[in-house]
Amino acid sequence: MFLRWRLAQFFEIRWWQRYFAGRDTQTYLDWKRAYWRDFLDKSGIELKPGAFVLDAGCGPAGIFMILDDCRVDAVDPLLDRYEQKLPHFQRADYPNVRFFNEPLETFNRENQYDAVFCLNAINHVADLDLSLDHLAALTKPGGTLAVSIDAHNYQWVKKLFRLFPGDVLHPHQYDLEEYKEMLRKRGGRVVREVLVKREGVFSYWLLVLRS
Repeated sequence: MFLRWRLAQFFEIRWWQRYFAGRDTQTYLDWKRAYWRDFLDKSGIELKPGAFVLDAGCGPAGIFMILDDCRVDAVDPLLDRYEQKLPHFQRADYPNVRFFNEPLETFNRENQYDAVFCLNAINHVADLDLSLDHLAALTKPGGTLAVSIDAHNYQWVKKLFRLFPGDVLHPHQYDLEEYKEMLRKRGGRVVREVLVKREGVFSYWLLVLRS
């Protein structure tokens, strides 16, 4: 699995470089902020001013972009490379955010968060069990954990992708019920399920949980 993760990380930065090629920086950032505002509205999560929030696996344009009234930590193992190679991401543009260039598996803080977001990221980690343990442990009792995932629609495709790297960016291949069960085992109670987008192989789901 570690080799699959290393391969996924190799292609991840190249995917972003191709994605941003020829795109106007400000136009993209305006669009992405509007996307996150709509996403947050669909989630039903209300964040009070001053809330302590974690954006886990934030990438170069995570939900941290719109959380100006919150105290935000954002963690991703590719942040240094994003800042070096992508014109759309500069840490200095987000003074309320503390950025940590490290994997979720090693990110461990004494303080817990009012809300933890792990959006389109849990599929990308090297150690899924350890990452889920950390997400649960980092969420305050009574706090909110929001996880969005690409979940398989068909069992036979899931089994095929587990054998062969048909989806090189995602080392982990599971369906929605499997993800829900993994989160329940760690004390999460699913309070909201949102089908964000349905496609042929995967559907993109948002799960909102209370600890």
